[in-house]
Amino acid sequence: MRRVIAIALAGASLGGCSSMSWDMFKSAPPPLQVRLESNPPGADATTSLGGGCKTPCSVSVPAPDAPFTVAFALPKYQPTSVPVNVIKNPGDFTTPASVTTDPNPVFAELQPAVPPKPVKKKPHRPRKPKPAAAAAPAAAPADAAAPAAGTPFPDPNAGKR
Repeated sequence: MRRVIAIALAGASLGGCSSMSWDMFKSAPPPLQVRLESNPPGADATTSLGGGCKTPCSVSVPAPDAPFTVAFALPKYQPTSVPVNVIKNPGDFTTPASVTTDPNPVFAELQPAVPPKPVKKKPHRPRKPKPAAAAAPAAAPADAAAPAAGTPFPDPNAGKR
C-alpha cells in the first residue's frame, strides 16, 4: 500500500513538469559592487538603480540589464552625472557568467560652482549743477570765437550763439 501512495504522489508531482522551464535552475545574478569616488571627496553619490553613499565608498546594486547613471552632488560644486555601462560575460562550461561595469571605479571631477557676480548698485544721487560761469554780456563781442582766457581750447559753440 505504501508503494501505491508513493507512486501516486510522484506521478502527481511530475505531472506539472511540462510547464516547468529551465530558467528555474539558473541562479539570480549576485549584486554588483560599484566603487564611487569624487574629487573633492565627500560628495553624495546616487545611482539610478537606487543605491547611494558619500564618496569615497562602494555601493551594492542589483545586476542591471542596461546602462545606468551615477549622480554626484556636493555643496558649492556643480552637480554632475556619470554614465556607467554594463558588461555581461555569459560564461561557458568552465567559467560562470559575470557582470561588470565600465568604469569601475566610477569617478567624478566636480567643478566649483561659480557664484554670480553681485550687481553693485550705487544709490541714485542727482547731479549737482555746475556753478554758473561769470555772467556773459548780453551782446557777444566780435572776438567771441577766440578761446576763453585760461583754456587752451576754443569754445565749440562760440559761432552758433
